[in-house]
Amino acid sequence: MSLPSITEDPRWAQMCARDRAADGRFVYSVSTTGVYCRPSCPSRRALPAHVRFHDTPGDAERAGFRACRRCHPQRMGEASPLRFAIGHSSIGLVLVAEGTDGIRSILLGDNEGALVRELQAQAPDAALAIDPGGVHDALAEVVDHIEAPHLRMTRPLDLRGTPFQRRVWQALRSIPPGVTISYGDLARRLGMPRAARAVAAACAANVLAVVVPCHRVIAGNGALSGYRWGVARKRALLAREAQA
Repeated sequence: MSLPSITEDPRWAQMCARDRAADGRFVYSVSTTGVYCRPSCPSRRALPAHVRFHDTPGDAERAGFRACRRCHPQRMGEASPLRFAIGHSSIGLVLVAEGTDGIRSILLGDNEGALVRELQAQAPDAALAIDPGGVHDALAEVVDHIEAPHLRMTRPLDLRGTPFQRRVWQALRSIPPGVTISYGDLARRLGMPRAARAVAAACAANVLAVVVPCHRVIAGNGALSGYRWGVARKRALLAREAQA
Protein backbone atom coordinates (compact mmCIF):
# COMPACT_ATOMS: atom_id res chain seq x y z
CA MET A 1 0.00 0.00 0.00
CA SER A 2 1.44 3.37 -0.99
CA LEU A 3 2.06 6.16 1.48
CA PRO A 4 -0.86 8.39 0.30
CA SER A 5 -3.41 5.61 0.59
CA ILE A 6 -2.32 4.80 4.15
CA THR A 7 -2.76 8.35 5.41
CA GLU A 8 -6.01 8.81 3.47
CA ASP A 9 -7.47 5.57 4.82
CA PRO A 10 -10.03 6.38 7.59
CA ARG A 11 -8.36 3.76 9.74
CA TRP A 12 -5.21 5.90 9.86
CA ALA A 13 -7.10 8.71 11.62
CA GLN A 14 -8.63 6.20 14.06
CA MET A 15 -5.19 4.76 14.79
CA CYS A 16 -3.68 8.23 15.33
CA ALA A 17 -6.53 9.10 17.71
CA ARG A 18 -6.11 5.77 19.52
CA ASP A 19 -9.86 5.35 19.09
CA ARG A 20 -11.09 2.60 21.41
CA ALA A 21 -14.33 2.41 19.43
CA ALA A 22 -12.29 1.05 16.51
CA ASP A 23 -10.96 -1.90 18.52
CA GLY A 24 -12.36 -5.09 17.05
CA ARG A 25 -12.79 -3.58 13.59
CA PHE A 26 -9.19 -3.91 12.44
CA VAL A 27 -5.58 -4.17 13.60
CA TYR A 28 -2.45 -2.53 12.26
CA SER A 29 1.05 -3.90 11.88
CA VAL A 30 4.41 -2.13 11.97
CA SER A 31 7.10 -3.50 9.70
CA THR A 32 10.00 -2.13 11.75
CA THR A 33 8.93 -3.94 14.92
CA GLY A 34 7.22 -7.00 13.45
CA VAL A 35 4.19 -6.59 15.75
CA TYR A 36 0.53 -5.82 15.23
CA CYS A 37 -1.66 -3.73 17.53
CA ARG A 38 -5.16 -2.58 18.37
CA PRO A 39 -6.14 0.89 17.06
CA SER A 40 -6.13 2.10 20.69
CA CYS A 41 -2.64 0.83 21.50
CA PRO A 42 -0.76 3.48 23.55
CA SER A 43 2.57 2.64 21.91
CA ARG A 44 4.47 5.33 20.06
CA ARG A 45 2.93 6.11 16.67
CA ALA A 46 4.68 4.46 13.72
CA LEU A 47 5.54 6.21 10.48
CA PRO A 48 2.95 5.72 7.72
CA ALA A 49 5.45 3.95 5.50
CA HIS A 50 5.81 1.19 8.09
CA VAL A 51 2.09 0.61 8.74
CA ARG A 52 -0.30 -1.93 7.23
CA PHE A 53 -3.94 -2.54 8.14
CA HIS A 54 -5.48 -5.99 8.63
CA ASP A 55 -9.11 -6.96 9.12
CA THR A 56 -8.38 -9.49 11.87
CA PRO A 57 -5.54 -10.57 14.16
CA GLY A 58 -5.40 -13.81 12.15
CA ASP A 59 -4.71 -11.87 8.95
CA ALA A 60 -1.85 -10.02 10.64
CA GLU A 61 -0.35 -13.25 11.99
CA ARG A 62 -0.59 -14.93 8.58
CA ALA A 63 1.35 -11.95 7.22
CA GLY A 64 4.13 -12.75 9.66
CA PHE A 65 3.45 -10.33 12.52
CA ARG A 66 3.21 -11.16 16.22
CA ALA A 67 0.81 -9.70 18.77
CA CYS A 68 1.80 -6.60 20.73
CA ARG A 69 2.47 -7.48 24.37
CA ARG A 70 1.17 -4.12 25.48
CA CYS A 71 -2.34 -4.04 24.00
CA HIS A 72 -2.92 -7.80 23.38
CA PRO A 73 -4.81 -7.41 20.08
CA GLN A 74 -5.30 -11.16 19.72
CA ARG A 75 -7.90 -10.94 22.50
CA MET A 76 -10.14 -8.58 20.57
CA GLY A 77 -12.76 -11.22 20.02
CA GLU A 78 -12.99 -12.02 23.71
CA ALA A 79 -15.12 -9.95 26.07
CA SER A 80 -12.88 -8.76 28.87
CA PRO A 81 -14.25 -9.63 32.33
CA LEU A 82 -15.31 -6.74 34.55
CA ARG A 83 -16.56 -7.51 38.04
CA PHE A 84 -18.48 -4.93 40.02
CA ALA A 85 -20.23 -4.35 43.31
CA ILE A 86 -22.38 -1.57 44.74
CA GLY A 87 -22.20 -0.23 48.29
CA HIS A 88 -23.32 2.70 50.40
CA SER A 89 -21.49 5.83 51.48
CA SER A 90 -22.40 9.14 53.08
CA ILE A 91 -22.74 10.70 49.61
CA GLY A 92 -24.92 7.95 48.14
CA LEU A 93 -24.38 4.68 46.31
CA VAL A 94 -20.93 3.74 45.07
CA LEU A 95 -20.29 1.32 42.21
CA VAL A 96 -16.76 -0.09 41.90
CA ALA A 97 -15.77 -2.14 38.85
CA GLU A 98 -12.50 -4.05 38.77
CA GLY A 99 -10.83 -5.81 35.84
CA THR A 100 -7.62 -7.74 35.46
CA ASP A 101 -5.54 -4.53 35.47
CA GLY A 102 -7.14 -2.85 38.48
CA ILE A 103 -10.10 -0.64 39.34
CA ARG A 104 -11.63 0.57 36.09
CA SER A 105 -14.68 2.55 37.21
CA ILE A 106 -15.91 4.23 40.37
CA LEU A 107 -19.37 5.70 39.91
CA LEU A 108 -21.59 7.65 42.30
CA GLY A 109 -25.37 7.82 42.25
CA ASP A 110 -28.70 7.16 43.90
CA ASN A 111 -30.09 4.30 41.80
CA GLU A 112 -28.46 0.91 41.33
CA GLY A 113 -29.98 0.33 37.91
CA ALA A 114 -28.76 3.69 36.63
CA LEU A 115 -25.25 2.97 37.90
CA VAL A 116 -25.15 -0.39 36.10
CA ARG A 117 -26.41 1.21 32.89
CA GLU A 118 -23.70 3.87 33.16
CA LEU A 119 -21.08 1.15 33.57
CA GLN A 120 -22.44 -0.73 30.55
CA ALA A 121 -22.22 2.44 28.45
CA GLN A 122 -18.62 3.01 29.53
CA ALA A 123 -17.49 -0.58 28.93
CA PRO A 124 -19.52 -2.00 26.02
CA ASP A 125 -16.76 -4.48 25.25
CA ALA A 126 -16.70 -5.98 28.75
CA ALA A 127 -18.44 -9.02 30.19
CA LEU A 128 -20.05 -7.52 33.30
CA ALA A 129 -20.53 -9.70 36.36
CA ILE A 130 -21.84 -8.59 39.73
CA ASP A 131 -19.43 -10.05 42.26
CA PRO A 132 -19.81 -8.55 45.75
CA GLY A 133 -17.38 -11.06 47.24
CA GLY A 134 -14.67 -10.62 44.61
CA VAL A 135 -14.84 -6.82 44.65
CA HIS A 136 -15.46 -6.47 48.38
CA ASP A 137 -11.95 -5.28 49.29
CA ALA A 138 -11.83 -2.74 46.44
CA LEU A 139 -15.27 -1.38 47.31
CA ALA A 140 -14.40 -1.15 51.01
CA GLU A 141 -11.19 0.75 50.24
CA VAL A 142 -13.04 3.24 48.01
CA VAL A 143 -15.77 3.84 50.62
CA ASP A 144 -13.11 4.31 53.31
CA HIS A 145 -11.38 6.85 51.06
CA ILE A 146 -14.65 8.76 50.62
CA GLU A 147 -15.27 8.91 54.37
CA ALA A 148 -11.62 9.58 55.28
CA PRO A 149 -10.02 11.29 52.25
CA HIS A 150 -6.54 11.30 53.75
CA LEU A 151 -6.43 7.50 53.61
CA ARG A 152 -4.33 6.48 50.61
CA MET A 153 -5.64 4.14 47.96
CA THR A 154 -3.35 1.15 47.50
CA ARG A 155 -5.17 -0.87 44.84
CA PRO A 156 -4.04 -0.39 41.21
CA LEU A 157 -6.14 1.77 38.91
CA ASP A 158 -6.84 0.94 35.26
CA LEU A 159 -6.77 4.43 33.73
CA ARG A 160 -8.22 4.17 30.23
CA GLY A 161 -8.11 7.26 28.05
CA THR A 162 -6.03 9.24 25.61
CA PRO A 163 -2.45 10.12 26.57
CA PHE A 164 -3.59 13.69 27.33
CA GLN A 165 -6.46 12.51 29.52
CA ARG A 166 -4.20 10.17 31.47
CA ARG A 167 -1.72 13.00 31.97
CA VAL A 168 -4.47 15.20 33.40
CA TRP A 169 -5.76 12.39 35.62
CA GLN A 170 -2.29 11.70 37.00
CA ALA A 171 -1.91 15.41 37.75
CA LEU A 172 -5.25 15.35 39.58
CA ARG A 173 -3.96 12.57 41.81
CA SER A 174 -1.11 14.84 42.93
CA ILE A 175 -3.54 17.41 44.39
CA PRO A 176 -3.72 16.75 48.14
CA PRO A 177 -7.02 16.57 50.06
CA GLY A 178 -8.25 19.96 51.20
CA VAL A 179 -6.62 21.77 48.26
CA THR A 180 -8.43 23.11 45.20
CA ILE A 181 -7.05 24.33 41.90
CA SER A 182 -8.58 26.05 38.88
CA TYR A 183 -8.72 24.50 35.43
CA GLY A 184 -6.39 27.25 34.20
CA ASP A 185 -3.87 26.64 36.98
CA LEU A 186 -3.92 22.93 36.28
CA ALA A 187 -3.31 23.60 32.59
CA ARG A 188 -0.35 25.80 33.49
CA ARG A 189 0.98 23.13 35.83
CA LEU A 190 0.92 20.75 32.86
CA GLY A 191 2.87 23.27 30.77
CA MET A 192 -0.11 24.06 28.53
CA PRO A 193 -1.46 27.43 29.71
CA ARG A 194 -3.98 27.69 26.86
CA ALA A 195 -5.48 24.24 27.42
CA ALA A 196 -7.90 25.03 30.26
CA ARG A 197 -10.91 23.85 28.24
CA ALA A 198 -9.17 20.63 27.26
CA VAL A 199 -8.27 20.05 30.91
CA ALA A 200 -11.90 20.61 31.87
CA ALA A 201 -13.01 18.09 29.23
CA ALA A 202 -10.52 15.53 30.57
CA CYS A 203 -11.89 16.07 34.09
CA ALA A 204 -15.42 15.53 32.78
CA ALA A 205 -14.32 12.26 31.14
CA ASN A 206 -12.95 10.84 34.40
CA VAL A 207 -14.82 7.68 35.46
CA LEU A 208 -12.86 7.05 38.67
CA ALA A 209 -14.73 9.27 41.11
CA VAL A 210 -12.92 10.54 44.21
CA VAL A 211 -9.68 8.56 43.74
CA VAL A 212 -8.95 10.61 40.62
CA PRO A 213 -10.11 13.77 42.40
CA CYS A 214 -11.58 15.93 39.67
CA HIS A 215 -13.81 17.40 42.40
CA ARG A 216 -10.77 19.39 43.57
CA VAL A 217 -10.76 21.44 40.35
CA ILE A 218 -12.92 24.56 40.36
CA ALA A 219 -13.65 27.49 38.08
CA GLY A 220 -11.23 30.41 37.94
CA ASN A 221 -13.69 32.61 39.87
CA GLY A 222 -13.87 30.09 42.70
CA ALA A 223 -17.24 28.62 41.71
CA LEU A 224 -17.64 24.87 42.02
CA SER A 225 -18.88 24.62 38.40
CA GLY A 226 -20.02 21.25 37.10
CA TYR A 227 -19.34 17.78 38.42
CA ARG A 228 -20.20 14.52 36.71
CA TRP A 229 -21.90 13.19 39.84
CA GLY A 230 -23.58 16.42 40.93
CA VAL A 231 -22.39 19.70 42.42
CA ALA A 232 -23.92 18.76 45.80
CA ARG A 233 -21.57 15.77 46.02
CA LYS A 234 -18.64 17.94 44.97
CA ARG A 235 -19.47 20.41 47.72
CA ALA A 236 -19.79 17.62 50.29
CA LEU A 237 -16.47 16.05 49.31
CA LEU A 238 -14.63 19.38 49.51
CA ALA A 239 -16.24 20.24 52.86
CA ARG A 240 -15.19 16.90 54.33
CA GLU A 241 -11.62 17.34 53.06
CA ALA A 242 -11.43 20.87 54.47
CA GLN A 243 -12.37 19.56 57.92
CA ALA A 244 -10.05 16.56 57.90
